[in-house]
Amino acid sequence: MENFIVYNPTCVFFGKNVIQGMQKTVSPLGNKALLIYGKGSVKSNGIYDAVVKQLNDCGITIAEYSGIKANPIIDDARKAAEKGKESQADFIVAVGGGSVIDTAKLVSVCIKEPLDPWDVMKSKIKPRTNIPVIAVLTLAATGTEMNPYAVLQNHETKEKIGFGMNLMYPKYSFLDPQYTYSVPKDQTAYGIVDLIAHTLEAYFAYGDASLSDRFAESIIKEAIEIAPLLLANPENYHYRSRVMWAATCALNGSTSYGRATSGDWGVHDIGHTLSMLYDFPHGATLSVAYPAWLKLQKEKIKDRISLLGKNVFGVNNANETISEIEKFFASLNCPVSLKELGLNDSHKTEIFELLSKNKITGYHHKLEEEDYKRIVELMFGV
Repeated sequence: MENFIVYNPTCVFFGKNVIQGMQKTVSPLGNKALLIYGKGSVKSNGIYDAVVKQLNDCGITIAEYSGIKANPIIDDARKAAEKGKESQADFIVAVGGGSVIDTAKLVSVCIKEPLDPWDVMKSKIKPRTNIPVIAVLTLAATGTEMNPYAVLQNHETKEKIGFGMNLMYPKYSFLDPQYTYSVPKDQTAYGIVDLIAHTLEAYFAYGDASLSDRFAESIIKEAIEIAPLLLANPENYHYRSRVMWAATCALNGSTSYGRATSGDWGVHDIGHTLSMLYDFPHGATLSVAYPAWLKLQKEKIKDRISLLGKNVFGVNNANETISEIEKFFASLNCPVSLKELGLNDSHKTEIFELLSKNKITGYHHKLEEEDYKRIVELMFGV
């Protein structure tokens, strides 16, 4: 087991109507809020009104920045940071899923200092201050509500990358499973794929951490068990709550203690390449990339893949494990090949070239040029 530090300062409020306690948390933070959200669904489902009421009832002045994309872009982070500076925001309220909260976390470290968000993402400069982020989660998927990471893309440089630091932990996160009732079936399924992918990234990182393995295996089993029930009953509170908490635990540190890093993250980088090129939903890229990556690595880490299969699916070898994962993703109506996403052989070269340009790799399982060629073929089902 590797040395590790346990640190997670985010205070999570989980359950029905927890938003009603927001006044007590925001009042001591100041009297000016920057409200960040997506493209309007929070207004149609009533979540926006509930949050604004909480802020209005304690006399908070609100500046708004809306329109955050599902695959968030650095341009919006820059504009939101400017809005925060102009309004002299004391704190940020982020209402949405991973894209909104990720953007808010990056913005939070670029308001007190005149920092460019992309320079922060590229580690060209290290922020020294922040303003607090309050997250109101509306999609169970990324785990961003209880970790210090953000992922954004830059169309100019053709990069989609992640960055994290302790200043970017949300101060408070409000998780009401009722707020996910209106999430469409496909996005719910992609969220389940995402939480499983986060767990697998930790599982295949370097380090012998048996208890973290058991946490990871349990999270995956929880997701597999509850997925068909939730997709058949999208407004069932019990099912929504189980998936929401599984997604949070998949990336709040509990699956990686004792490992050298929080995860390998090579598969996520492959998925980010696909999102960058074609704006595919994040979860759809992962349901394609993970089985392909496992096939690529099968001979190198056969025993590790087999252990996962034995403990999660009750199967005996790496081939059966990969098959079970692929079948599960397909059962959610998530794509398991790029052909299902409408791509064909003519797209192979540009995928390979961007993988190569951005030197996509994992922290533990390194990828070379020959691996890029093979992974592209495997994602097309070859």
